[in-house]
Amino acid sequence: MGMTTPPRTLAEALRARDDESLAGLLRARPDLLSPVPNDITQLATRAGTRASVVRALEHLDRFALQTAEALAVAPDPAPYDILLALLTGDGQDDGTARDDAGTAIRSAAPGALATLREQALVWGEDGRLRLVRTARELLAPSPQHPSPTGLGPTVAEATAGMSPGRLQEILAAAGLPATHDPVSAVASLSALFTDRTRMGELLDTAPVEALSVLDRLVWGPPYGEVTPNPTPPVKWLRDRGLLLPVSTRTVVLPREAALHLRAGRAHRVPEPLPPAVVAAATRDPQAVDRAAAGQAFLAVSTVEELLTSWNGGGPPILRAGGLSVRELKRTAAVLDVSEPIATFWLELAYAAGLLASDGEADERYAPTPAYDDWTELPVQDRWVHLATTWLTATRTAGLVGGQDAKGRALSALGPDLDRSAAPEVRHRILALLASLDPGTAPDPETLLARLRWERPLRGASTSAGSTTDLRSRIALWTLNESELLGITGRGALSSQSRALLDSGPAKAAALLAPLIPEPLDHVLLQADLTAVAPGPLERPLADTLSVLADIESKGGATVYRFTPGSVRRALDAGQSAADLHAFLAAHSRTPVPQPLSYLIDDVARRHGHLRIGAASAYVRCDDEAVLNEILADRRSATLRLRRLAPTALAAQIDPASLLEGLREMGYAPAAESAEGDVLITRAGTRRTPPRTPPAPVPEGPPVPDGTLLGAAVRAIRAGDTAATVVHKETDGTAATAGSLPRTTSAETLATVQAAAMTGSAVWIGYVNAEGAASQRVIAPVRVEGGFVTAYDHTADEVRTYPLHRITGVAELADDATT
Repeated sequence: MGMTTPPRTLAEALRARDDESLAGLLRARPDLLSPVPNDITQLATRAGTRASVVRALEHLDRFALQTAEALAVAPDPAPYDILLALLTGDGQDDGTARDDAGTAIRSAAPGALATLREQALVWGEDGRLRLVRTARELLAPSPQHPSPTGLGPTVAEATAGMSPGRLQEILAAAGLPATHDPVSAVASLSALFTDRTRMGELLDTAPVEALSVLDRLVWGPPYGEVTPNPTPPVKWLRDRGLLLPVSTRTVVLPREAALHLRAGRAHRVPEPLPPAVVAAATRDPQAVDRAAAGQAFLAVSTVEELLTSWNGGGPPILRAGGLSVRELKRTAAVLDVSEPIATFWLELAYAAGLLASDGEADERYAPTPAYDDWTELPVQDRWVHLATTWLTATRTAGLVGGQDAKGRALSALGPDLDRSAAPEVRHRILALLASLDPGTAPDPETLLARLRWERPLRGASTSAGSTTDLRSRIALWTLNESELLGITGRGALSSQSRALLDSGPAKAAALLAPLIPEPLDHVLLQADLTAVAPGPLERPLADTLSVLADIESKGGATVYRFTPGSVRRALDAGQSAADLHAFLAAHSRTPVPQPLSYLIDDVARRHGHLRIGAASAYVRCDDEAVLNEILADRRSATLRLRRLAPTALAAQIDPASLLEGLREMGYAPAAESAEGDVLITRAGTRRTPPRTPPAPVPEGPPVPDGTLLGAAVRAIRAGDTAATVVHKETDGTAATAGSLPRTTSAETLATVQAAAMTGSAVWIGYVNAEGAASQRVIAPVRVEGGFVTAYDHTADEVRTYPLHRITGVAELADDATT
């Protein structure tokens, strides 16, 4: 669909594109598809709206953005040579020093311009380049919104409204001939500022202090404040128009003068090439894979330990949602990590669907049924599940501890932690790591510099040295989290992670499996009531041992400590002393120490000697002396006990609190049922109802696939055909489509029947059931029963229309195409 004349509007420029180019626009700017535009004109209108243009500008790289900024301060329309001069300068400032930069700019400029054209931010031929009006308004300078280039308004804009007398004074002071025509005066002053020879002669006569004032304004901001009685250097500049008044106290350096001082450059530092990612260290790739695999195993173990500790029910949920600071500290202590790292594991487990609210009245966190399924998987598959969840999750653990827009603290597992940019930043960081040689750990600062070049407008700051913008913060968190998760090892991307990004989860799991240590079926018991696990344990052994003993330290080997409380926990879970002795003897490579045997026997002998039930609560014991001892103990005052019988005490607190209170006093009571049987507490029985993981919050509309793009382009083309097609009026003359055609019912029936017989297309006006009128191009196939069945070029599908809703019909002109 070529054009013989230059386009006059953005719509005409889009209409001249082929289908592949239109699909490229919709792929780059998917917001234009919500909903699918009716025709090219509507597509162009939507592409020029402020929200859509802002979004498109945010997705430009730094040089494409600098190209758009240069067009915003160039004449409209601007030839390509003018644009290139604004990017490279006129070469008058430092000669050959900028030759290399100019070569790079000239090489990169066509690509940047092609990107702007593809995204419909620029249209027109190279001789008449036009930046869409909304983009020019966003990027052009104004007192309220200074240009990113630091340039001020033109002489014509700055002198608008200035009195002719004042213009004459400026011309006289600058040595220009007087003219009574304000337009000629402005043109004369502009010509002076753009003439390098005359401008150089003028500045040669300037006081040194005046040149210092210009140096402070030349790269922006171009506005400055002056007193009612300015200093002589400022007065010299103001008298000659080098500073023009904006208000009674504000002056501005006009654009033409600034460009002369900048040697024609719109930007101080054009950046045509992306910064290179520099290697900080090069390591053995196999060592990287082993380190990452070890950390991957630790990540799986940490998540499992976290959720195992919440098997009986986790901490309560705050009224506003999330975990309290106290509970977060407690969780960090259990995992033996810092609070930010504990937050990361909590958020990862939550995003993976392994952790959720139980939905009870006293709402608490607990593992989900999916956690049980996850624990049955091999270690490598469990890691892949965590890694893929992290890559796509929008919940951002690094925000915890900060504040939201309303000044409220952000808590772990709480609301307002979703950041839609997180998945894209994570994927981009890992893609940059993957672009390096295996075993190469990058310099984080060069990674951040590259990220800011690719998306310079996002976040609070775009300066090269700032790390305060959100994308940079997410990037730093990504580097730390990828190391914690085992995506990277010693700062470099592992082979299994490369496979995860390139080939998918199955390949990554296959590469990780040989690097995971084989689980052990034994421990080493020691005389100090500890057991040492020299490596990962088989699941049944680890589950039983975690109930029977407390983890004291972790690392290459895990140390478990046996205490009265841990042994009682195992007895509460239904184990007997004989079971525990047999378990230890079967799984220890060393003899069972005598102190450990004595500890088990002693706790078992006392376990269940006291029985706790619901009265609201009671204590019973066959040994009256034990009950006398409890009543005599001052610590039992808070339990509010009283004797009911020689072997029974009643309490005014619930059984659970009574159990906890007596255990703190050193006893080993057991809970009993209403029938008098000991209640066995099974570990790991509390689960939430089935929950779905939290859905990531997308960043704008999703990128459409090829099928949807093809259908959208066909629909837009068809709608454009209906809107712009030429049709014949009833008198036979040709006219463009405008108002709905009007024909009688008989004429309508006869025309569509003839079109169905000849297979030709016609133009109709149609009013639907809601009363909305539209014009369509259809090719009738069958006419019967008061309905016409036709292929609708506008909708690109076969439809059936009631004849009584067709306002009129007209034949297409002979040169019309569909």
